[in-house]
Amino acid sequence: MSETATDTAAATTEQAEFEYPIKVEEAGPGTKKISVEIPRQRIDDAIKKQFTDLRKQAALPGFRVGRAPARLIEKRFATDVRDEVRRSLISESYQQAIEKNKLEVIGEPEFEDIEKAQLPEQGSLNYTFQVEVQPEFTLPDVAQITVKKPKIDIKEENVDQAMKNLREQQGTLVPVEDRGVEEGDYLLSDVHVKFEGTVVAHQHDAQLVARPGRIGGVQIDDLAARLAGLKPGETKTFTVTAPDTHPEEKLRGKELEVEVALKDLKRLELATVNEQFLAELGFEKEEELRAALREQMQEKIDSDVQQAMREQVAKHLLDAVNFELPAKMSARQVDRVVNRRAMDLLMRGMPREQVEANVEALKQGADEEARRELKLFFILQKLAADLNVDVDEGELNGRIAYLAAQRNQRPEAMKKEMSNNGQLVQMYIQLREQKAIDEVLKTVRQELVEVKPDEAKAEGEKSGS
Repeated sequence: MSETATDTAAATTEQAEFEYPIKVEEAGPGTKKISVEIPRQRIDDAIKKQFTDLRKQAALPGFRVGRAPARLIEKRFATDVRDEVRRSLISESYQQAIEKNKLEVIGEPEFEDIEKAQLPEQGSLNYTFQVEVQPEFTLPDVAQITVKKPKIDIKEENVDQAMKNLREQQGTLVPVEDRGVEEGDYLLSDVHVKFEGTVVAHQHDAQLVARPGRIGGVQIDDLAARLAGLKPGETKTFTVTAPDTHPEEKLRGKELEVEVALKDLKRLELATVNEQFLAELGFEKEEELRAALREQMQEKIDSDVQQAMREQVAKHLLDAVNFELPAKMSARQVDRVVNRRAMDLLMRGMPREQVEANVEALKQGADEEARRELKLFFILQKLAADLNVDVDEGELNGRIAYLAAQRNQRPEAMKKEMSNNGQLVQMYIQLREQKAIDEVLKTVRQELVEVKPDEAKAEGEKSGS
């Protein structure tokens, strides 16, 4: 064995043999208090080694590199060496405390007066910290779960509706001059939302459609009726009640005044299904287009059915597993819950602006929702680990390509953006959890339930709200 290999082996043995005195105590739900001692001999050995290494590299005036007297080196660099030794020994002992006790740490450690934990002239260095850790629990026998699998048949009227939707998308907006607002019309308006006479939200040149929609964070299902007959140049005012989930906490459950000043009115003229219409969409015959729409609907239904069953498994696990969450939910953990929700909505195809609205609502008043999501995170992480489920680079890139196509972005640009804002890690977690639940779905009992396509859509929107 060479001299270098011998030195390396000796250093490895020395490092492996040394163990810091460490004490681990319970400090509440999901929290550990850890006390660490760095013995005097370990401190002295580290200081000596640091000075020895430094002397070999130090270049002081009047001396060749590696030839400066040890006392001069110690006098010149004493403070820097002690600071470096302190940092390295605390870091080394912290890592050992975590690894030796197999602690699955979440969030950042909370040290007790770490700045006061300086290297003493005599005796050992002691410090204490607390960490929030993965809660301990046992998963139930997932093979005993029964889930309802929606059975959805696509009928011709469903395809008719899809065709109408497509004609609307390809339609033309035509000015309206001889009447007021009717259902389905497109409005250009100045909108002001007031609470007790004070404007709390406004939008000039707002694009509204006379059908169920949201204004100022309030869902208005009878918007067409509220604005019926309104003509350009006129204003209508009506009152609505803000929901308990409104983003603005002070407005929840309060009566709001909505003022709509109509500036322009247009109606939608549906596109005509003719040769040009079909050719622009890449079809020769209407039957081909209808077949493609049916196939597209089936893919969406299959995806919704799978998601509905995943949510049933998740609910069963939440109900069956009991453990206490860490007493302190750090801001970082809450952010992770929020990001998890946002990624879930993005992966379901929800537009980014709607995702942002949902996330804002979650931040504003859903602490219980956040705790539920955090509990589910712990459960699904353990489930994925127990099932040896992982996500490879190809699967990750495939999902990114799918989302990029939906948003007319280049996959590599989207991947870079997601990596920078932390969404890439969140996507990996989401995909891993989905794969874990899909593995469970292979073993559970499934009960077929008849559902209409529009009911399935409504249920999906409800679960994603």
